[in-house]
Amino acid sequence: MAPPQQQQQDPTHVNPSYAIDYEMIFQHAPVGMCISSNRVIQSSNLALAAMFGYDRGMLDGQSFAVLYPTMDEFLRTGDRIVPIMNAKGRYSDERIMRRGDGELFWCHVTGRSLNAAEPLGAGVWTFEDVSEKRPVTAELTPREREIAALLVEGKTSKVIARETDLSPRTVEMHRAKLMRKFSASTSSELVHKLVGVAR
Repeated sequence: MAPPQQQQQDPTHVNPSYAIDYEMIFQHAPVGMCISSNRVIQSSNLALAAMFGYDRGMLDGQSFAVLYPTMDEFLRTGDRIVPIMNAKGRYSDERIMRRGDGELFWCHVTGRSLNAAEPLGAGVWTFEDVSEKRPVTAELTPREREIAALLVEGKTSKVIARETDLSPRTVEMHRAKLMRKFSASTSSELVHKLVGVAR
């Protein structure tokens, strides 16, 4: 007697007895994640708390300001995010952030607005610690940290001046200070040192 023909499984079929636990996935994701509203963290996962040196749930209800070196940097970054979110619906950069113990580190940040009409309203954000390949190797002022982050993105002094409401001359002054602090003889060498290619 021939064995009964095996029924092929439909790859799009989901077993109704198996429920996807989205909260567990969110909490155990290998990258720092949070849900925010008006730049206040509504819910954060384990990786985000650990990255910034907090216990589980301690960041919930906190302003993103606690993750920045200074309040000024928090406010200026928010001003820079809005037009980009309005144009693209998402935002991404690498910037220097602050752990709970005060340590500064480079972090890759990506966010997406859930409502195009409210760029800083409800959103989903991810954070990746890139300090191993890009250590903070010099004492920088808040404005120098901002200029450094924009230089890493490959932006020119003219573009940086427009995005930061500074004059190109002032941006060049900050670039010159960064070159001295990182012992870089050219702008290209400065960027290499900022991204950790040469130290």
